[in-house]
Amino acid sequence: MAATTASSSRAWAAARCSSATPTRHVAFASPPISSQSSASSRRWPATGADALVLPLGIRGGLRSPLLPATRARTPAAAAAASPAAEGDGKPDSAGISRTLQLGAMILVWYLLNIYFNIYNKLLLKAVPFPLTITTFQFASGSFFITLMWLLNLHPRPRLSLQQCAKILPLALIHVLGNAFTNMSLGRVAVSFTHTVKAMEPFFSVLLSVLFLGETPSILVLGSLVPIVSGVVLASMTEISFNWIGFWSAMASNLTNQSRNVISKKVLADNEESLDDINLFSVMTVMAFLLSVPLMLSVDGIKFSPSYLRSTGINIEELCVKAALAGTCFHFYQQVSYSLLARMSPVTHSVANSLKRVVVIASSVIFFRTPISPINALGTGMAVAGVFLYSRLKKAKPKAKAA
Repeated sequence: MAATTASSSRAWAAARCSSATPTRHVAFASPPISSQSSASSRRWPATGADALVLPLGIRGGLRSPLLPATRARTPAAAAAASPAAEGDGKPDSAGISRTLQLGAMILVWYLLNIYFNIYNKLLLKAVPFPLTITTFQFASGSFFITLMWLLNLHPRPRLSLQQCAKILPLALIHVLGNAFTNMSLGRVAVSFTHTVKAMEPFFSVLLSVLFLGETPSILVLGSLVPIVSGVVLASMTEISFNWIGFWSAMASNLTNQSRNVISKKVLADNEESLDDINLFSVMTVMAFLLSVPLMLSVDGIKFSPSYLRSTGINIEELCVKAALAGTCFHFYQQVSYSLLARMSPVTHSVANSLKRVVVIASSVIFFRTPISPINALGTGMAVAGVFLYSRLKKAKPKAKAA
C-alpha cells in the first residue's frame, strides 16, 4: 500500500513538472509532390499559350557560367516566407538581392549593346565588308565558347547527326540575320537601322499566321499600326536614308523572326534538346563555319593586307575595334538569354524596348546624327508600338483562359 502511494506521488509530481514546462513542437513543412511536379513542368515548359518561348527555341532556364544562377522559389516556399517577412516588418533580403542582380544584368546588357553598335559602326566605316565583319564576330564568339568548354565552365555537348541537322538551318538563318544587320549599319545611321528593326513584331505576326496557324487578336493587330506608321514616318524624314540600308534592315527582321518560327516548329518536340547555353554555343560555332566560305567568296578578293595598306588604315587599331565589337556582340546575346530565363517575357520585352531607345539615343549623341522633330516622332511611335505589342501579346492567353 505504501509502495502504491509512493508511485502515485511520483507520477503526480512528474505530470506537474511536465505541465509547468510546455514542450515545443517544431513542424517541418515540405511541399507536396504535386507542387514539385508542377514546378518542374514550369521549368521545362511545353509548347502552348503559357509556354516561355526563348528567341532560339531554347528550352529551360538559362544558367550562364559567367553569371550567378538564381533558383525560382516554389509557391509553398513563397507563402511560408511572406508571413515571416510581414511579422518582422523587414524587407525580403532575397527579393532585394534578386532585384539588384537583375538591375545589374540589364545595365550590363545595355552597355554591351551601346558599345557593340558604336564599335561596329566605326569598323564598318573603315572596312565596308559586312560579311567579313560578321565572320569576325562569330569567330570571337566561337573563341569564348571553346574556352568555356576547355575550362569546364559548362559541360560540353554530345551532339548526334539528327541534332546537327536540326540546328543547321537555325545557324544559317543566324548568319544571314547578322549579315543583313551589318549591311544596314554600314549604309545608314545606327539610329535608323534600329528604328527599322522595330518592325520585328510585324514579321512575327505575319510568319506566325502563315506557318504556325496562329490568329492574332484585333488589339495585337492594332498595335502594329503605330509600329509601321512610325517606321514610315522616320524613313521619309531620315537624312541618311538609303534603299540598300533600309531593305537590309527589313531582311534582318524577316530572317530573325523566321529563325524564331523554325525554332518553335523544329525544336518543340525534341525531347533530347540541348540546354540553353550549349544550343546557343553550337549554333554560334556552326554560324562561324558557315560564314567563312561565304566571306571568302564575296569579300575574299577585296579584303586583303594589300587593300588595308592602300587605304592607310591602322591595322592594330582595326584589330582592337574588331575584337571589342566581337566580344560585345557575343556577351550581350549571352546576357539577353540569361535575363529572359530570369524574368517574364513581358518584362523582357519592356526592357528590350527601352534598350532600343537607349541604343538609338546613345548613337545619336556619339555620332552627332542630325535628327528632325518629325523623325524623332516616328522613332518614338515605332518604339511605343513595340511596347504596346508586347503587353497585348502576353495578355491574349489570359483572356482565352478566362
